[in-house]
Amino acid sequence: MRVLKKFFDQNKKWAEKVKESDPDFFLNLSKQQNPEYLWIGCSDSRVPANQIVDMLPGEIFVHRNIANIVAHTDLNCLSVIQYAVEVLKVKHIIVCGHYGCGGIQAAWENKEHGLIDNWLQNIKDVHRFHKAKIDMVEGETEKIDLLCELNVIEQVANVCHTTIVQGAWKTGQELAVHGWIYSVENGILKDLNICITNSNEIPDTHKIK
Repeated sequence: MRVLKKFFDQNKKWAEKVKESDPDFFLNLSKQQNPEYLWIGCSDSRVPANQIVDMLPGEIFVHRNIANIVAHTDLNCLSVIQYAVEVLKVKHIIVCGHYGCGGIQAAWENKEHGLIDNWLQNIKDVHRFHKAKIDMVEGETEKIDLLCELNVIEQVANVCHTTIVQGAWKTGQELAVHGWIYSVENGILKDLNICITNSNEIPDTHKIK
């Protein structure tokens, strides 16, 4: 019970399988971390960043939390973004949400969930900003799906409004911020057609001059 032997057995098989296809994979991986991508995703166990884009360890730097939120008071997330942008020099930041998100569902409900309600206020704010658009959609499932998409778009904006990202753009660093959403039902990613590459693409109210 304490050891979880199954995990260690599976790990050994996985490591052996990787070394069969590339004997030096782990040796080379241990020498450096040089990903081009930062993935900000949901903690949901059904949405593993590397697997759904079929990438090996070392290719994506990952931060996950409930409902893929980028809050300006979240020092954990901001620290990840800073390290990815300033140290790793990633070229792409991907905010990836997913349909059927438990965090979005919980924020939609007018129920008490405990401590997490404070975190869910971030999503309720997104709902409030876009209430008119959401109200135009018929069907509760469709409304929640739209809220999942709008939440990604708002978090992309929050990434771009950080001093970290704007500072990188000021120095001419190549950096694009993308918004995607994933369907757990079919395993397919959808591009939400939002890609911001410089400060000229964000509102004046959030530009740092």
